[in-house]
Amino acid sequence: MSLSMYQASVPTFVAMLNNLDAILQKAEAFAKERKIEESVLLNWRFTPDMFAFTRQIQIATDFAKGTTARLAGAEVPSYADDETSFAALRQRIAKTLSFVQTFKPADIDGSEDRDITLKLRGEEIRFKGQPYLLRFALPNFYFHATTAYDLLRASGLGIGKLDFIGPI
Repeated sequence: MSLSMYQASVPTFVAMLNNLDAILQKAEAFAKERKIEESVLLNWRFTPDMFAFTRQIQIATDFAKGTTARLAGAEVPSYADDETSFAALRQRIAKTLSFVQTFKPADIDGSEDRDITLKLRGEEIRFKGQPYLLRFALPNFYFHATTAYDLLRASGLGIGKLDFIGPI
């Protein structure tokens, strides 16, 4: 049996978003325990020219909801990008999980050749469904999820690989 577009997208997003939520729970407790202002961790970045932690989570959730919607031919919901706490980021993840989980295999399977057009930096980029998912959306989703994990790990949060990949 081959891997379907649904199997390669929705369960993947759901698992990683749940893992990110668990990591954010640990980060929130870590900040309280160590008396670290949440804003310090939320604005943490490795270099001045990279996005801060909060933006990494926002982009990861944007890829999860946007990819799922585009593959299904549905409208992509818009979020305000105004989260200023771990609790607010966890709410964003919960909202994204709820949206992504509304889609069923029949909504996404068969989208391998769906035309998908994105506007990036003022230019239109065109994809077919499968290359969009496998070569653009999933790598970007994992890049931002990994960067968020790495920022918290580097700040001293005691998390490891199993926190990132979740239950096996």
